[in-house]
Amino acid sequence: MFAANATPIMSGAHVGNKSDDEFYSVEVAPDSVFLVLKRYQNLRSIGSGAQGFVCSAFDLILQKNVAIKKLSKPFQNATHAKRAYREFCIMNLVHHKNIISLLNAFTPQKSVDEFTDVYLVMELMDANLCQVIQMELDHERISYLLYQMLCGIKHLHAAGIIHRDLKPSNIVVKSDCTLKILDFGLARTANSNFSMTPYVVTRYYRSPEIILGMPYKDNADIWSVGCIFGEMLRGTVVFQGSDQIDQWNKIIEQLGTPSNDFMERLLPSVRNYVANRPRFPGFEFERLFPDILFPADCRQSQLTAASARDLLSKMLVIDPLHRISVEQALNHPYIKVWYDESEVNAPAPKVYDHSVDEQEHTIEEWKQLIFDEVSRYEQLAIQKVFGLFVQENGSADQMPQQNMQENASKNQN
Repeated sequence: MFAANATPIMSGAHVGNKSDDEFYSVEVAPDSVFLVLKRYQNLRSIGSGAQGFVCSAFDLILQKNVAIKKLSKPFQNATHAKRAYREFCIMNLVHHKNIISLLNAFTPQKSVDEFTDVYLVMELMDANLCQVIQMELDHERISYLLYQMLCGIKHLHAAGIIHRDLKPSNIVVKSDCTLKILDFGLARTANSNFSMTPYVVTRYYRSPEIILGMPYKDNADIWSVGCIFGEMLRGTVVFQGSDQIDQWNKIIEQLGTPSNDFMERLLPSVRNYVANRPRFPGFEFERLFPDILFPADCRQSQLTAASARDLLSKMLVIDPLHRISVEQALNHPYIKVWYDESEVNAPAPKVYDHSVDEQEHTIEEWKQLIFDEVSRYEQLAIQKVFGLFVQENGSADQMPQQNMQENASKNQN
């Protein structure tokens, strides 16, 4: 029953109070050990990144495969701790078919003093968009993938959340073309009044306003979608700068130097630099994305190279004041063929409380905040099951503690 590289202990499914016999350790890769609940078996490494290490596993309670993400050294500094807090809180807040679902969250540590690890359990998908981009996609698949990205982004924006780090590796898909957005450690709220530093966002998909240190709004995510869209057509990154300055150069070389109105909104020091760069006229989108890059036109007249190019030209606009919005993109002919009211306007999540993000905390303070959030998540699961048991039986007197824990685990998703 246990993986060959596991240290098995007695069976258990943790919610609330912890005991050592509820967990077992698995070495999933050299120098990477997971200490997980025994409900999760057959752990296999499936990837790693700056924000965590991910394994697949089989959940004995849900009876399905899941992904378990161990956040990477969440308390090595205040920045990592803030990202860990933000990712957990946002995943626990938003619920949409095009955003990765949080199935469970836990830590094997019993107190904040020994708290070091956070595990997030999510749906298991088949691949990320990096792999899909290398495939030969028809218009139907391209437009459907874009539609799902836009639905997920619209749901995030409804909570006042700008993702800020949309890129192919942060978008996952299943073999049936189902798409979900993940990784919210760099997300920020749309109404935050603090400086949003540009260096944390992946360079190739970074909007011009972020590159230039301007205030930005939710359609900064639309620029990222446009970059992904263009990459799906070209098979290569659209704006591949070697550093911050080169990234800007790559953009204006293709799209042209922006208008004086745009320049006037830049900080004086940035404006001086941008104004002293060589001026580029840019290219027509027919030249940047010629017909040969597109799949054959679909029988549905709106799924054509011309329609796709028109949408792309409205997304990849340097000036955010003239860039298409999420709502406009969802109503574009290339996307609207998939329009479903229940998906586009799914019940909005609660607005994300960004007050914590506006404060500076020590590592120990972040540790306490995250520990409290994970503990609250676990206790809410217990209370939910406790209430259901009382409702069905009239009393909780006969409910064994172990059953409460196991039943709560079953209901965490």
